[in-house]
Amino acid sequence: MALLRAVLSRLLATAVTLLGAAAVVFVAVRVVPGNPVAMMLPPGATEEDVARLTALYGLDRPIPEQFLIWAEGVLRGDFGTSITARRPVADLVLGRLPATLELAGLALLIAVALGGLAALAGTRWRGGRAEGAIDVANGAGLAVPDFLWGLLLILSLGVLWPVLPITGRVNPSLDLPFATQFYLLESLLRLRLDLTLALLSHMILPALALALPLAAMIGTLLKQSLKETLHLDYVTLARVRGYPERRVIRREALPNAVLPTLTLVGVQFTFLIGGTVIVERLFSYEGLGNMAIDAVVNRDLPLIQGIVILFAALFTAVNLVVDLLYAVLNPRLRHG
Repeated sequence: MALLRAVLSRLLATAVTLLGAAAVVFVAVRVVPGNPVAMMLPPGATEEDVARLTALYGLDRPIPEQFLIWAEGVLRGDFGTSITARRPVADLVLGRLPATLELAGLALLIAVALGGLAALAGTRWRGGRAEGAIDVANGAGLAVPDFLWGLLLILSLGVLWPVLPITGRVNPSLDLPFATQFYLLESLLRLRLDLTLALLSHMILPALALALPLAAMIGTLLKQSLKETLHLDYVTLARVRGYPERRVIRREALPNAVLPTLTLVGVQFTFLIGGTVIVERLFSYEGLGNMAIDAVVNRDLPLIQGIVILFAALFTAVNLVVDLLYAVLNPRLRHG
């Protein structure tokens, strides 16, 4: 019953957060100087043409009235029509969302694998040169932002040593018999390994650029948590029983040490999705982040609002899932 109350409370907080984000963004994009309607008309357009399109998109009304009309449409699933693409915002956003989710998911898997291995290796060989080298690598990963990693990967593996493609989501010459926009997932389900490899070859560099800073963060936190757990009584008892150090770290210390890292991974995954905005632009990856930059440049107000609301919904949903997982995995919270 307590868990149900906690879930309902978080859902209410999520609704309030989404409403607040929608209101702030709605007002912010309208008080910025410039008329987005004038940008879509040819140079010879008259003031009557501008006024007609402004009225068509409802931009001539007071901002509170515009917000109420837009919010009412959102509740019906209508996020408006893109000013530049002249298509429903929901179709545009949901069409690009799978590409961004697959990229962020792959980056998360790489980050967890690299960070977990670095933490286990640094704990196993603590006090030696190996731990010092891992700490230096983690420091470099934290110091260099994801977009700079992207530039370094483009220069090294795309220009100086061109072994991987650096633009697009997939080779356009390939036949893509997909029913959804989740190309990577669907290629795995269809056992089309040729398409899977083609997709991964385009995704690996942007995913690695996103993953390296997060991997360094995971490695640093998990190694510190492991070191603290190794001094607990039940770990000492495992050593007394004669268990090898590898088993002590992996079987005894890791399950409890991973809980704080789980919270970090969940919170940072939301920032990982936000980080795709710049990285997708660098690699010309056809995802939601690339579309967001185009929407801002073109002052496409309905599209900007739809993208921000979707990002806010993803952030709050991931945080809710992480909180629930932490409560389930941590017995002190589960039975408290």
